[in-house]
Amino acid sequence: MRVKRRIWATAAVATTAVAGVLVFQGVTGTSDVPDGAGATSGPARTEVHHDALKVSDDGSTASLRRDSTEPFSMLGVTWTDPSARVKGTVEARTRSLPGGDWSAWLPIDTEVDGRTEAGRPGVRGTTEPRWVGLSDGVEVRVSAGKDTSAGLPAGLRLDTVDPGGVTGAAPIAYAVDATDEPSADPTEVPSEPAGTPPAEPTGPADAETTEPATEEPDPGASVDPTPSTDPGGTTSPSPSAESPSPTAEPTATLPPPLPSTAPKPPIVTRAGWNADESLNDESPDYMDTVKAVFVHHTAQTNAYSCADSAAIVRGLHAYHVQSNGWKDLGYNFVVDKCGTVFEGRKGGVDRAVLGAHTYGFNRETAGIAVIGLYTDASAATAATTAVARIAAWKLGQYGVSPSGTATLTAGAAGDNYAGKKFTAGTAYSFSAVSGHRDGFNTQCPGTRLYGQLPTIRGYAAGPVAGLTVTSVTGAALSGSTYYTKADITVGWSATTPAAFVTKFELLVDGKSVASTAGSASSAKATLGVGSHTVQVRATHQSGKTSLSAAATVVADRTAPVFSTKPSLSLRTGTVGTTAVPLTLRWKGADAVRLRDVRLTSPVARTYGPTTTSASHTAKSGVATSWKMTAYDLAGNSAAASVAGTPVILQESSAKRSGTWTTKSSSSYLGGRSYSSGTKNASLTWTFTGRSVAWVVSRASTSGQAYVYVDGVKAATLDLKSSTTAYRQAVWTKSWPASAKHTVKIVVAGTKGRPTLTTDGLVHLR
Repeated sequence: MRVKRRIWATAAVATTAVAGVLVFQGVTGTSDVPDGAGATSGPARTEVHHDALKVSDDGSTASLRRDSTEPFSMLGVTWTDPSARVKGTVEARTRSLPGGDWSAWLPIDTEVDGRTEAGRPGVRGTTEPRWVGLSDGVEVRVSAGKDTSAGLPAGLRLDTVDPGGVTGAAPIAYAVDATDEPSADPTEVPSEPAGTPPAEPTGPADAETTEPATEEPDPGASVDPTPSTDPGGTTSPSPSAESPSPTAEPTATLPPPLPSTAPKPPIVTRAGWNADESLNDESPDYMDTVKAVFVHHTAQTNAYSCADSAAIVRGLHAYHVQSNGWKDLGYNFVVDKCGTVFEGRKGGVDRAVLGAHTYGFNRETAGIAVIGLYTDASAATAATTAVARIAAWKLGQYGVSPSGTATLTAGAAGDNYAGKKFTAGTAYSFSAVSGHRDGFNTQCPGTRLYGQLPTIRGYAAGPVAGLTVTSVTGAALSGSTYYTKADITVGWSATTPAAFVTKFELLVDGKSVASTAGSASSAKATLGVGSHTVQVRATHQSGKTSLSAAATVVADRTAPVFSTKPSLSLRTGTVGTTAVPLTLRWKGADAVRLRDVRLTSPVARTYGPTTTSASHTAKSGVATSWKMTAYDLAGNSAAASVAGTPVILQESSAKRSGTWTTKSSSSYLGGRSYSSGTKNASLTWTFTGRSVAWVVSRASTSGQAYVYVDGVKAATLDLKSSTTAYRQAVWTKSWPASAKHTVKIVVAGTKGRPTLTTDGLVHLR
């Protein structure tokens, strides 16, 4: 037997500010509302279908399969007695639209207590509703589990919900209550959004007849006439103490909304998600205070588009009212994974509205449900940020710190996920931000989201956590100290989202030199010469402040110097016409800290601050300028240079005495060299320069030679080598300045190996 009820909900979506309601179109982020994330811009049609399950003869299983159904996107299983439980499993699989593929079997959570809003006529036991996406076929199976003696609860039925407006292509316009100011008449409860169904549906709805629910009674939907143990702690006829009788229409006696110590986040109103207010026309129930919030997860899937979030909220609303028999959506607020916050139970988001979310602890609390399944996956930062913002604002209305505790009186006997027992009428301590599992025996809000509650409390209560200086642009870091010569830009980061930060301040030596918005991540400062302590101070929306660790920044505007000017000298090594070996020397210094010295011409090299020389080569006969720049850590610089021309003097240009033989080979400079074994034979060169090198060929038979400079013996050289080597500069001498000099080479006449071979002289001018 199927009972169907079709409801029309007209969206009260505006494009301008009206009566304290703001409309946001295409706004993203946790502080605003994402584009395309929910309600359609036209009427939203909601349909709920009820199908009785077929129970097996032994009462241990129940099932239903329908290969063709009216389109739906949410489903759940309910039964007659709200106090009864399915101790086994409930599973379903669905056929998707438009693809026609059947899903895998999906587990349906049975950890819901139908007595959450007990005492009302028609309240039913229920599973958690599951969002499955647009579907037109369904199969469900229920098992009593290992203990079949208890059997399954009576009146099992499958409820499928078409919330209307799913996967709409048009951009979404949300009606968002985003102001902390009360309405023009603060004594009045905000009126219910437009949504009374038209007497005669038009358009596509005309093609199908709508049947009132009373024409075909729902199997198992009878009212239990016996009193229920209500979550308020008493046994009485309905309505219960937890769910008091409907109040009279709010009047001017209702006090104005309380201001909060925390900013109010943007909230999609019931009009914004196209709530069908004809589903429940009872007045809301109000409490005196909110001492704690309970965090939940719902819809049992993370595989949804945030464009469908408003449809999911409409589905929850319809399921809670038409399937569970509750007076309204159970949660006070619903948050999607993109961080959009939706108004839940009506009565005014800024009021203490009694919800139906945590069995035994609905009073003096608010329920916040995150759309998703968080048993294995963590909630996105956008969602946890939104939960923290709602918690801070709602608790802030009643002077409760989100990091504190609250004393709540149990409205019913029960236990929680950790095995703690509750006795009706007894007071218990809870965290001001608690998980559903803290007050009821359920995994909700999932192990991973539950594990994020300390983070949510920290976000909401402050101070700003994880504050650290991440960069000092315009300065160089050496060790733990920064050096700069000009303005700096200090960058920072924090683990607390920007939505909770009132402002950041840049402190220099303990004094604020720049103030930015909480969304900023950097600020500029100009420093005087000297060493400074730089920090960032963050102010949380609660007023609490936190400081980053200090960074030391030294401001230095004095350029470094070359305490030893660059100079060139010849060095030993293999000589070629294109590569005469040279040594470049210098010494840089700085009053604060030298960073490096860079050679920029004729080649590019960078040397550390303690390096004072380097080996290079230069072309013979070519004047070359060697340009250098010294840098300190602050970026100040000083330049210096030296120029030099290496000149090769062939042996044939020397003045000879004694016997010398000419030798030819491509291995010699110029293709020729002189060789002599005559004792006291000599070669003399006269030149003008600042450095000189004698070039020879070496072998195992090479002898010794005497070197005279300007008539004075300067060295005795043994040219013997185990390996033959050509064009070797074996001796050098340098002077501070260029001048005229004479170098004389004399054959020593070494016994057994008197011969030496000379390949010329090189000097630097």
